[in-house]
Amino acid sequence: MGLEHTLTLTDQERRADLDIDRLRRLVGLVPHDGSADPFPVTGWDAIEWVVGNATQTAHFYRTVFGMELVAYSGPETGNRDHVAYVLVSGAVRFVVKGGVAPDSPLLDHHRRHGDGVVDIALEVPDVDRCVEYARSQGATVLEEPHDLTDEYGTLRVAAIATFGDTRHSLVDRSRYGGPYRPGYVPRTVPTRRPEPLFEALDHVVGNVELGKMDEWVAFYNRVMGFTNLAEFIGDDIATEYSALMSKVVANGNHRVKIPLNEPAVARRRSQVDEYLDFYQGPGVQHLALATSDILRTVDRLRAAGIEFLDTPDAYYEDPELRARIGKVRVPIEELQRRRILVDRDEDGYLLQIFTKPIGDRPTVFFELIERHGSLGFGKGNFQALFEALEREQARRGNL
Repeated sequence: MGLEHTLTLTDQERRADLDIDRLRRLVGLVPHDGSADPFPVTGWDAIEWVVGNATQTAHFYRTVFGMELVAYSGPETGNRDHVAYVLVSGAVRFVVKGGVAPDSPLLDHHRRHGDGVVDIALEVPDVDRCVEYARSQGATVLEEPHDLTDEYGTLRVAAIATFGDTRHSLVDRSRYGGPYRPGYVPRTVPTRRPEPLFEALDHVVGNVELGKMDEWVAFYNRVMGFTNLAEFIGDDIATEYSALMSKVVANGNHRVKIPLNEPAVARRRSQVDEYLDFYQGPGVQHLALATSDILRTVDRLRAAGIEFLDTPDAYYEDPELRARIGKVRVPIEELQRRRILVDRDEDGYLLQIFTKPIGDRPTVFFELIERHGSLGFGKGNFQALFEALEREQARRGNL
């Protein structure tokens, strides 16, 4: 067996053999020929987090969220600055980092932002082509294209800046078969492999300052060739007290979808205002994790202590909702018991639910989503969702 085949097979195994048809159903992919893209993006590569305690956070994602630990970097591997744990679930890869050295830049990042996403890494077929085009369109290049090599092969990487202190690493894995990247070693836990609770990353939502949403939408259009997928403004995304605006950009095959939110002027402070205050600037607000069985996933997470936003019974008892939704795969009473939201559009329907913030600050949280044809984001649920978020803000004294 040749090296090239070995590398490809290893990558497929790490991504749990998610075939393209199944992935398309999970996250709403569309057919796309990337040969004409000036900045071709294949999909998500990894979500890199900076946290206050990476060892405990990795344990949390493994034992609560069912992710599998596959790699590690730290003092034992020659990395004196920080520790990093790589966890996977289906096609999702999290890299959880925590500073070790007192002067580690990760500690400065954490002091400012708390636990959060520092890097939305993207898989690309040609790092140099992407960087050359991004530079020509005015992007800030944080890392020039370069190779990283070890016994598993060669990884080509670069990085560009995006909103706030967030970055996009650009990664070409075509010649690499290691567990993550050079500097990491395989790492497993000698216990039964956890049962995955989610299989793909559906979308990643960024919050930006008032008046900056269109600027960042234009960045993704101009620099990365992303298209505008949807927009929600005015009454689409407002309650009696607060409002925000949102636009969604996506790469050609729609595997990478990034909704961008900004606050809107209203009677009280929105969820985006609260996030910007406590995160100390723009950043990733939530990550949507795609699952093929949201009921099982919610039951397992709730049993493990994860708290979800509540939805009043009136939402499920509304005859207009029941008429609009029609028949879905489970009785609406089962959704009501778990507080799962449901929405339908011209392409199908989706089921979704949102956790409360997962850290000490009211910043980052998760969405769980199960798609049945729908390519949307649950527009029909916005009112119920944002009212639930407002109730939580009020409890924290931040509304």
